[in-house]
Amino acid sequence: MSTAAALHAIGRPLDDPSSPARALDELLTARAEPPALLALGEPVHGIEAFPLLRNDILAHLVDRGYRSIALETDALAASVVQDYVDGASTDIDTVLATGFSHGFGAIPGNPELLQWLRAHNATRAPRDRVRFHGFDAPVEFAAAPSPRRSLCVVRDHLPEALRPASVRQLDELVGRDAEWSAEPAMFDPAASVGDSARARALRVVADDLVSALRRAAPSLRAADPQRHDRVLAHARAAQGLLRYHAVMATPAADRIGNLGSVRAEMMAENLFAILAEEHHRGPSLVFAHNAHLQRARSLMSTDRDGVSWGSVGALVGSVLGDRYLVVTTDAARSRDPHTLQGLLAEATVRRTLFPAPALRATLTDPVEAAEPLVPGHIPLQQSDLEAADALILLTDTDGKQYRYW
Repeated sequence: MSTAAALHAIGRPLDDPSSPARALDELLTARAEPPALLALGEPVHGIEAFPLLRNDILAHLVDRGYRSIALETDALAASVVQDYVDGASTDIDTVLATGFSHGFGAIPGNPELLQWLRAHNATRAPRDRVRFHGFDAPVEFAAAPSPRRSLCVVRDHLPEALRPASVRQLDELVGRDAEWSAEPAMFDPAASVGDSARARALRVVADDLVSALRRAAPSLRAADPQRHDRVLAHARAAQGLLRYHAVMATPAADRIGNLGSVRAEMMAENLFAILAEEHHRGPSLVFAHNAHLQRARSLMSTDRDGVSWGSVGALVGSVLGDRYLVVTTDAARSRDPHTLQGLLAEATVRRTLFPAPALRATLTDPVEAAEPLVPGHIPLQQSDLEAADALILLTDTDGKQYRYW
């Protein structure tokens, strides 16, 4: 059998209304145990076809018991979105502008997602509503905020009698918020306050607050579970931001990579927290860039000392094992049989899912990746098939990238 014929045989088209359900059922039932987290990646941000595919897949997963979705957006800001999909009167344009980080609210597919979630939840009991989560760190591409807000949220949530003595110095130690968020600090360690005596003292304050929060958790969570979960997100953010700022202040050849690894750690912590919140209601769908979610992907590596850092998928997958299912996606505009994307496009009309084990068995000869469609697009390599359980190829996109930044 030719490679093209073999790809046709193993591909699962997602073109008609019922085919995604069949393909997903095949994928899910092939697992030794049901996934707790289904990770759906995209190869680039800003191309409409990938969020639209995500929306379609979510609708089918909800029919199969999934009750939450987590996006690559600020875990703290996402509470604005969750309130909206649960019926808050906030204008959707305001929600899209304030509930998403990185400008992702402007990407087509996200407004449709929020409208679908709101309509769905309006007719469901709380246990059957689909919750919206962000799992990204509260940082942007060229800056990171002051830890003040998150530290104060945790402090104010604690009864005064339980607040640690170190918290009395909080405002003095933080100083001016602009010192922390100054953009030069991203590129020049000397411009960062992250390793100052004040910053190091703040890490003790954060640790004391988190410890007090854990000890008080039984009564505080019983009084208001949703509020307590949001305060826990601020506690994680405060500690993570202080670690992030400390790396910003440390001169090193691999400093930017180190910042990426701290961000990945924060993202993984947020996903574990989401799983803990949602485990009694059902599995979760997480949507982000392929590079974050691929199971065995190393965020970066250096020859020095053989050091490497795991991506979010590597960190989460190492704990969840088979309960972490990864579906990567890519797109092709040409059917060049000399590239991975072109080969798969020959077996695709619009959208086709290829199980990764069958793909690896079929593609026995090396094949190169296609050229990027747009800036920021990272075409999947043949080696990436080792880091995923399935691949969905799309040929129904013109590759237009919407500006979200």
